[in-house]
Amino acid sequence: MAQNTRTVPAGTPTNVTQKHNKGGIGESILRPDGTLKVTGEFAYSSDMWHEDMLWGQTLRSTVAHAEIVSIDISEALAMPGVYSVLTYDDLPAEMKNYGLEIQDTPVLANGRVRHHGEPVALVAADHPETARRAAAKIKIDYRELPLVTDEASALAPDAPLIHEGRDDHHIGHVPHPNIVHRQPIIRGNVEEARKRADVIVEGEYTFGMQDQAFLGPESGLAVPSEDGGVELYVATQWLHSDLQQIAPVLGLPPEKVRMTLSGVGGAFGGREDISMQIHACLLALATNKPVKIVYNRFESFFGHVHRHPAKLYYEHGATKDGKLTHMKCKIVLDGGAYASASPAVVGNASSLSVGPYVLEDVDIEAIALYTNNPPCGAMRGFGAVQACFAYEAQMDKLAAKLGMDPVEFRQLNAMEMGTVMPTGQVVDAPAPVAELLRRVKARPLPPERQWETAGENADVRALPGGLSNTTHGEGVVRGVGYAVGIKNVGFSEGFDDYSTARVRLEVINGEPVAMVHTAMAEVGQGGITVHTQIARTELGVTQVTIHPADTQVGSAGSTSASRQTYMTGGAVKNTCEAVREALLEIGRRKNGSYHPAWATAELLLEGGKVVTDGGEVLADIADILEGEAIDLELEFRHAATEPFDLVTGQGNGHVQYTFAAHRAVVEVDTELGLVKVVELATAQDVGKALNMLSVVGQIQGGTTQGLGVAIMEEIIVDPKTAKVRNPSFTDYLIPTILDTPTIPVDVLELADPKAPYGLRGMGEAPTLSSTPAVIAAIRQATGLEINKTPIRPEALTGTL
Repeated sequence: MAQNTRTVPAGTPTNVTQKHNKGGIGESILRPDGTLKVTGEFAYSSDMWHEDMLWGQTLRSTVAHAEIVSIDISEALAMPGVYSVLTYDDLPAEMKNYGLEIQDTPVLANGRVRHHGEPVALVAADHPETARRAAAKIKIDYRELPLVTDEASALAPDAPLIHEGRDDHHIGHVPHPNIVHRQPIIRGNVEEARKRADVIVEGEYTFGMQDQAFLGPESGLAVPSEDGGVELYVATQWLHSDLQQIAPVLGLPPEKVRMTLSGVGGAFGGREDISMQIHACLLALATNKPVKIVYNRFESFFGHVHRHPAKLYYEHGATKDGKLTHMKCKIVLDGGAYASASPAVVGNASSLSVGPYVLEDVDIEAIALYTNNPPCGAMRGFGAVQACFAYEAQMDKLAAKLGMDPVEFRQLNAMEMGTVMPTGQVVDAPAPVAELLRRVKARPLPPERQWETAGENADVRALPGGLSNTTHGEGVVRGVGYAVGIKNVGFSEGFDDYSTARVRLEVINGEPVAMVHTAMAEVGQGGITVHTQIARTELGVTQVTIHPADTQVGSAGSTSASRQTYMTGGAVKNTCEAVREALLEIGRRKNGSYHPAWATAELLLEGGKVVTDGGEVLADIADILEGEAIDLELEFRHAATEPFDLVTGQGNGHVQYTFAAHRAVVEVDTELGLVKVVELATAQDVGKALNMLSVVGQIQGGTTQGLGVAIMEEIIVDPKTAKVRNPSFTDYLIPTILDTPTIPVDVLELADPKAPYGLRGMGEAPTLSSTPAVIAAIRQATGLEINKTPIRPEALTGTL
């Protein structure tokens, strides 16, 4: 059952405009799409339909690294119902690659494939089964090439180069062409600090490749336009980034590629890159017919990037009284065949690798590799997840070696407002790390061995193994583990991060109505709900319409990096404030001579009226507007950041930091290696909860994803062939409702004075610390040193 408590310490500023409008910020109003989704009535992108449309199919490589000797499409073209078959040679523009930062990803393979499942050819047909069968008739002759699958093979002096002739801006700063990006961070003097350490612990950690596992597969509909352009309806995380990559490879100006967001069935980073967008447009333009592409689950595993698997090497020192002396680490991320978001993930992993702790002497290096493994990029937590798993294991090792309580050891070293990060950036907002830990530790523990006290009401689901009925309590041991993490919010390292909002205020049927238009991708996070609440709060109206997200308004940036409520919410707030001022100016012009308050009082909009701060009503909004409409579009930017120095790693690289702590309670059958997570309690500072129901849902969802990677989720790549072995939900397991424990949530609201309403981005932080907390609890229950995720039964029983 969901549990949450809410704490606003006395005297804490919340930065909230105090307006009393029903359905405004601070209320847990229901999501307008919620009922439709749970009843199956919501229209997702895969549900779209167009008269006379064709179906697109992608043919993907069956090997991970090979030269394409020949492609024969004749049989496919000859099939009845097939309208078009496209290969690299049919691409219409000079630009044939795309990418978020580095344009290294070919639209279709050009003479070489670099990973299993790379797109090679496209088919458009009048039926999806016809398209599938036609793709299967395309004959490709491959000559396999040597594989690069890990750090050793990637960085060997004679290693095959994944991308020969690199000319991107990172190549001059990496020691090997198979390194996408390298970010060192040097501060203080680790060698001198090591001399002060009474204890030193080292660890080598392995983090598995996790899939975003969104339930709605990649899908979209491309419709050719009369002007030679194309209309694309698609499920994505970032409309304008897609547009910037799509238009050049189609050979079209951006204004001829018009994009509209369709229903998104989850994302978690996996829709930040291009998947089927370009392919659908190419087929639509080639056939002059609408083309729909929908991946099945198998293809979805190849159609998007995954979380970077990682090797992490850590050394920490501490004095005998428990103060950290130094930290040295190397983080090696496997970026796979193409760059995607790897450079930014490297920046996050390095800059957040110390965790939420005070450390003055550090030597950090993070790199991302090019390999022939599946491409990896954005996923919830973005580089901070892998680091948190390692540094929290180190904290437990240090506490054990010093004979200290693991929570007290963390609290002793916890950062706070004013702490200087290893990058030299000062933490300039509340950082309640010690308090979050105190709260999760203080929460009462759930009863032990509940199946023994339940008598006839005992539920086998409470046991490790659950409904498999494999244990009845013999060999079951309890463990409790703690962890805390730090995550940045927003785009970092000097990126021009902004969001745009258009707001229109007019009278419809005698009532003032606000229309909010942004390009924000609603992927399930509840952004449209928050935009409605902001508009009600700032404009004092009841009726708010959310315009469909499209590229006819300025960019809202990506729905990622925990940034949308901060950034696009900030844009909606600012634009609403400008609309409000424009309305009041009209009111002053029309009514100022009738009441002195128009010139002297602080005026608010409440309940469809203009009121003074004392509550006196001056006019109805509808009467002020009459037949006029106020329509404004404004951009919102956060405080500027700067790139990290490529030698020292110094720089004010991040916008905001956010923190979460977890306590995991597990019961482990040590004979069978089965784990039951009984409870995952969490505490998180969210700055200001604009919608507490949504906040708790985000925290519980992120916590569950962290649970998944702790005990079950991993894409298995065969090290000999670099092929994915488990591209299905049969073999790639994710937590179900039976695996998800009670998740009590303790919410703190310590305002960040720089942020809209004082809020913090909060969607990613719970994904960080839930994983190491579960692993720590399993370690305590079993006494085993566990340095890998996910932990599998055979690792607990010694039967690997």
